[in-house]
Amino acid sequence: MNTLKALNLGSKFLKKNNIETFNLDSELLLADVLNFSREKLLINLNYKIKKKKFDKFKKSLLRRKNNEPIAYILKKKEFWKHTFFVNKDVLIPRPETEIIIEELLEEIGLETSKYLLDVGTGSGCIIISILKERSNCAGTAIDISQKALNVAKYNAKIHQIQNKINFINIDIDKHIYNKYDFVLSNPPYINKFELNRLDSNVKSYEPHLALEAGVDGLNLIRKLILKSKILLKKRGKLIFEIGEKQVNKSKDLLLRNGFYINKICKDIYLKPRVIISTKL
Repeated sequence: MNTLKALNLGSKFLKKNNIETFNLDSELLLADVLNFSREKLLINLNYKIKKKKFDKFKKSLLRRKNNEPIAYILKKKEFWKHTFFVNKDVLIPRPETEIIIEELLEEIGLETSKYLLDVGTGSGCIIISILKERSNCAGTAIDISQKALNVAKYNAKIHQIQNKINFINIDIDKHIYNKYDFVLSNPPYINKFELNRLDSNVKSYEPHLALEAGVDGLNLIRKLILKSKILLKKRGKLIFEIGEKQVNKSKDLLLRNGFYINKICKDIYLKPRVIISTKL
């Protein structure tokens, strides 16, 4: 069987099973099996596929049919300017989280030396993306999941900055170092009622530990703000992601805990997504 026929079979199978991105997914899955780039795949449509490779492609299609996220099947996800290894132990990096990177890079000059704390680092995509562009900076990445930290460590090694990050398996409550210039986080912010209404590809596959945050979805944000008062240097900045309906409560928590709100950034859907605040 050649590439073109396999792609068409894959697309039809996924379309029949209500996968919206059936053409793209078929291309990505086959390219991965053949160890081709997508571009190379599309200019080699007559390439003959060995049975072993085609069988592997069929297994990938079955996983995608069941709504397993493509990133978990491919074990990688593009974020910012890089590719990160991901598995079911970590949240899949999302484009809206890149707002944190954009805003922080504006805060830190190219030659500046700053120390960062990434809370709930997951795959490590936030702190790694920043340190790749600010070579004089370093930081600590914490997560309560040792399995998530293992993924973050692996990504740091892939990107050759493992010596710039101190990885700690700890809850922010128990972290005591208090000399950070920036605290960054994409914390869990979905309340436990909304969790059941999420798309099946999210609620059935992504780690609930990285998604759910109590009855109001603010458990981790509340903890983050209270602890950042201690962890940050004076005039240090707390930058974190929020859910679309959490801006007012988050602002109130920040103001009551001695923070000045610098900026609220909106995502591409014009919903409040990232808050930048300064410890006074």
